[in-house]
Amino acid sequence: MWLKWFPWKFMVKRAARAKGFVDPIVLLSAFNRFSQLSEVWAPVELMRAGAVLHSRGLINSQVIQHNLDWVWPYWVERQFDPQDPSFIPRAFSMTHINLTHRNWTATGIPGFEELPLVDPRGLMTPFFDSWSLDGWVIGADGQRLIPSRQTEGEQLLESSGSAVVTTRCRKGDISLETRVESVLINGAPSCRIDYTAECPQNGLLVIALRPYNPEGISFIHDISIFHADDGWRVNKKSPVVFNCKPDKYRFSNYQRGDVFHWIGSSEVSRERSVHCEVGMATAMAGYNIAAGQKKQVMIHVPLDYKRKKTVFPVSTKTAEIWRQGLVGCCRAQIPFDRFEDLYNTALHTIILHSPHECYAGPYTYKRFWFRDAAFIVNALLLCGLQSRAERIINSFFHRQNSSGYFLSQEGEWDSNGEALWAMGRYCQVSGTKPPLAWKEAIVKGAEWIIKKRLPKEGGQLYAGLFPAGFSAEHLGPNDYYYWDDFWGVAGLKAASWMLARTGETGNAAHYYNQAIDFLKSIEESLAKVAGPSRRPIMPASPFRRPDSGAVGSLAAGYPLGLWGESDKRLLLTAGYLFENCLVDDAFYHDISHSGINPYLSLHIAQVFMRGHDLRFSRLMNAIASLASPTGQWPEAIHPKLKTGCMGDGQHVWAAAEWTLILRNCFLREEEENGKLVLCSGITKEILDSGLMRFGPAPTSFGPVSVSIEKDGKGGCKVSWEADWHKGEQPQIVIAFPFCEPQSLQKGKNWYELSNDG
Repeated sequence: MWLKWFPWKFMVKRAARAKGFVDPIVLLSAFNRFSQLSEVWAPVELMRAGAVLHSRGLINSQVIQHNLDWVWPYWVERQFDPQDPSFIPRAFSMTHINLTHRNWTATGIPGFEELPLVDPRGLMTPFFDSWSLDGWVIGADGQRLIPSRQTEGEQLLESSGSAVVTTRCRKGDISLETRVESVLINGAPSCRIDYTAECPQNGLLVIALRPYNPEGISFIHDISIFHADDGWRVNKKSPVVFNCKPDKYRFSNYQRGDVFHWIGSSEVSRERSVHCEVGMATAMAGYNIAAGQKKQVMIHVPLDYKRKKTVFPVSTKTAEIWRQGLVGCCRAQIPFDRFEDLYNTALHTIILHSPHECYAGPYTYKRFWFRDAAFIVNALLLCGLQSRAERIINSFFHRQNSSGYFLSQEGEWDSNGEALWAMGRYCQVSGTKPPLAWKEAIVKGAEWIIKKRLPKEGGQLYAGLFPAGFSAEHLGPNDYYYWDDFWGVAGLKAASWMLARTGETGNAAHYYNQAIDFLKSIEESLAKVAGPSRRPIMPASPFRRPDSGAVGSLAAGYPLGLWGESDKRLLLTAGYLFENCLVDDAFYHDISHSGINPYLSLHIAQVFMRGHDLRFSRLMNAIASLASPTGQWPEAIHPKLKTGCMGDGQHVWAAAEWTLILRNCFLREEEENGKLVLCSGITKEILDSGLMRFGPAPTSFGPVSVSIEKDGKGGCKVSWEADWHKGEQPQIVIAFPFCEPQSLQKGKNWYELSNDG
């Protein structure tokens, strides 16, 4: 309460002016004029994350540009090179951040939190936000293969029985392969790195310990050799274990420069450790390579070196954990382009990032959001991983506060709708009633939505909507976002549906009526914004003109299905975005992301697919082509370089969206109309690729398996098998996008399409 009378604003103003700084109170006031008045200026969690990112960027600016003779990670080598297309002038930039190559791939074991990262040239970061290991090859003739300095390289992800990231680089006749995977050793997780080097003449394979990672500097103060000379201990705690003793060791600190400069030194070093006050200690372990021979070295980095007890029996194999994690998964057979491989890779990504709750990424976004969780849970459900989805939902409840607010980030009003919708999806898809333990949370969550709405009286454009908030942070400054409101409606409808299944008919009817009333307020607001002379394209909020933020308003169609498949407002808005916001056939989001956004591109595609509009195919094909060599998507993609420019380099929401759109290509439900739609994403090009199968795919009507086979006459046969929840087949619609949809008689489980459509 003392802040109410303490003259803190005066003190801040006076201190700033005394030092010649801009008055922060005036600056903040001016800043706030560009957004609508809100309870929360910005979520503290996001401000904290941004502060961490830019703090590292500030350290990067103090270290990297003054030491460009060091070996730096791939993004620095590219972004700081004035001859490279990735170059970014630094000039007045106070912080130097990876804005051009935010691409990395996590390896891990289902059920474990540890997610080592591999960058595009094989740099391996074993722990969250830690130092890294790199491999180099030095030839006797002076040739040097430094992968991060190579513009070309090959990388792939092997996902059969594990998640192995393999990177291959070559310079002339010198080559290096790095293979990284997470394994169980005596029941505990460890990161295994295999290096294989070849050199036509005698050479040296160097294992280098680096004080950085794909975001920038990560301090190393101390490095020491194990007593048996077969590894390092980093920062007096983390062990790095070699399978054989190196032929040479060498250390350096910041004052002496990068250990890279000392590789060729003839000076005999007897050092066994190094300390660096600055935190830029480096080390190398060298292995002699005989001319024309391969040199192989294996390294283990225990990922939980403090663990006292094993999690699994010591005999348990990593492949068995993966096999168990994939049990029940919906299988896809679709030989078109990379679609099937990307689906399988996306499944692995989702499984890895949902050990208990779920994360939006392995590094930058290794934290929980209800927004990402809603899509990840839906993907898990529709891919057959219901127990994993249920475990995530059960983690929701400790985040609900006494007011009923499902809180992951303050000031984001979509979270209650997302939590309740995800809970409802679980019950619909599994065909089960909500557990009684959920009842209180459902009621409190629904009541919070009702109480959060603004008064309907007054005639303002935002009457009856949620207050202004930060919402999905990629939509812009605080505003009355329709995205939040549509999720609120969906949350109330989900609460009504769930309570009806538990016999709470009174509450069920109340929340259903509240949902209809909320939707009416949204529609009235949209009608006022459009006016009598404008097409009903939905902006992001009542106070915004149509721009790329309008993509958030498509939530009414996908994933929520609040309006019909052919609703003019949905298709016109998707059409506006398609005509005005595409770069290379994918959605370019110029707000915040300033890049091509994979998951939002697929949202637009889902609206088009649902509306029987073939434009979905261009978006879907474009996103497939933009996947990294390891089958991953960053949150946003540089429109010129086609590399990551924003967010996590392996975005789990994007992976979830790929599984969802591929599944919806084969089958999707329109539950409001009680119908199951098959083949709505199977274009002629996909159909021509060969035999396709998908399933068993959970739906709200029951699990279904779909098969599509060409008949040799230019047509095809669609058949399906199902185990309907109510024992009765719903209305089936065959909706190939290149011909008119066909409603089938109930009881039929096949359909033949002639070559004339």
